[in-house]
Amino acid sequence: MKIDSLSTLLEEEIKDIYDFEKRLVRALPKMAKAASSEELRNALTEHTEVTKKQVARIEQVFKLMDVSPKAKPCAGMKGILEEGEESMQMDAEEGLLDAAIIGAAQRVEHYEMAAYASVRAMAEQLGNQEVVDLLQETWEEERETDEKLSEIAEQILSSIEGEDAEEDDEDIEEEEEEEAVAKPARRSSGSSS
Repeated sequence: MKIDSLSTLLEEEIKDIYDFEKRLVRALPKMAKAASSEELRNALTEHTEVTKKQVARIEQVFKLMDVSPKAKPCAGMKGILEEGEESMQMDAEEGLLDAAIIGAAQRVEHYEMAAYASVRAMAEQLGNQEVVDLLQETWEEERETDEKLSEIAEQILSSIEGEDAEEDDEDIEEEEEEEAVAKPARRSSGSSS
């Protein structure tokens, strides 16, 4: 398609967004199912419902732009979601898998935030305030989700760090016990010479 105006570019970008939001409605429940953390599962499930509303909001944007709703395959989101699938299939302990899922989900959120900021700027330039408001509302939801995921990640990572510290402490204690047992044995073998 020839892009001959800002409004044509905006239309193409909205088609891209429409595609990735619809993909996310299918992908987020899979991520939620793979998560072991109840808080993470709940956040992803809640965001699935928010994403369904975002799809409807994009349909409103199409209507306001007097364009029929049509998705254009979004290669960028497709790639991010493929990486997310890889994360969900990792052979990892629960906390580590949850951390990987959060990383994948945050990459999605950042991609969405960039896309929405870009199209919002185009709509502002075109003076379409109703479209700007709808896009801004979605951008804010994406930012809130990203912040929530960051909070959950901090909790999960600190629990992993705590487990690692406990394992390190146990390793140190075992080494100290082994050294304590070995010292008397060395003394008795040295005194018999």
